[in-house]
Amino acid sequence: MTHISVHVDGTRYEDDVEPRLLLAHYLRDHLGLTGTPIGCDTSNCGACTVDLDGATVKSCSVLAVQADGCAVTTIQGLAQDGEWTALQRAFHEQHGLQCGYCTPGMIMAARDLLSENPHPSPDEVRQALEGNLCRCTGYQNIVRAVLAASGQQAREVAPAPGQQVGEEVSA
Repeated sequence: MTHISVHVDGTRYEDDVEPRLLLAHYLRDHLGLTGTPIGCDTSNCGACTVDLDGATVKSCSVLAVQADGCAVTTIQGLAQDGEWTALQRAFHEQHGLQCGYCTPGMIMAARDLLSENPHPSPDEVRQALEGNLCRCTGYQNIVRAVLAASGQQAREVAPAPGQQVGEEVSA
């Protein structure tokens, strides 16, 4: 066992963990923070995306011991005093989710994009979210939600190059 100390969503935790324990499993199984879903365990889908000391990471590809001494922000740590962030509201208002499984990872990745590029183009949003998979939506409403959260007026998002109107493609 290895002793770790980590701040998660503003709360400090100290635990003894097995060195092979993934951060995703630590968050869910040890801390009960089930808002971070595990979609694939291979870092392909991005559903488990969290912020680790300012860097967006897929928590299924990081060991809990690697988070020792770090600050982790999960989807559950975004809302303040029960109030959603502008990005969370935009996902709701722009219908940027269907089943909701990918939504935490999408929001965390979009949050990272908006911190670096406050007014991205639709193509920049698609590029930033390319490591996050959604099996339910056509991504148009997700892109629209990110644009709305950036303060840009929600608008009809043009299809990606080579995409037909109404055709679902990956971000």
